[in-house]
Amino acid sequence: MLVTGPRTRAVRRPRYPVTREIDEQTGLGEAYMRSLVRTQLRLAAGLCLVLGAVAFGLPLLFEVFPAVREQEVLGAPLPWVLLGGLIYPWFVGVGWWYVRQAERNEDDFAELVDRSERSAAEEP
Repeated sequence: MLVTGPRTRAVRRPRYPVTREIDEQTGLGEAYMRSLVRTQLRLAAGLCLVLGAVAFGLPLLFEVFPAVREQEVLGAPLPWVLLGGLIYPWFVGVGWWYVRQAERNEDDFAELVDRSERSAAEEP
């Protein structure tokens, strides 16, 4: 048997753009959205763990080690300096970092969707 070309009788399933899959909430679209939500949730949960560890860990540190609690910085007790002053700029910095990471995740998702649409358009 000699094969000279591709089969022409085979019916191809129409390819839809990924954005249409997402809009129509098909299985593939739901898989894409689940991956984005899972990535964003992982980022948020990790950040909450870090913030919680610092916010609850500092008072615990001062309770367990009274010598640290009695230290002074520029005439003010160390717990007041850390919990009353330095923790807020740190929270703002962590919030800024979180927004950058969340936007990066969304950009990666958009790039993945665009790449999938380009590769689907290039298929014969």
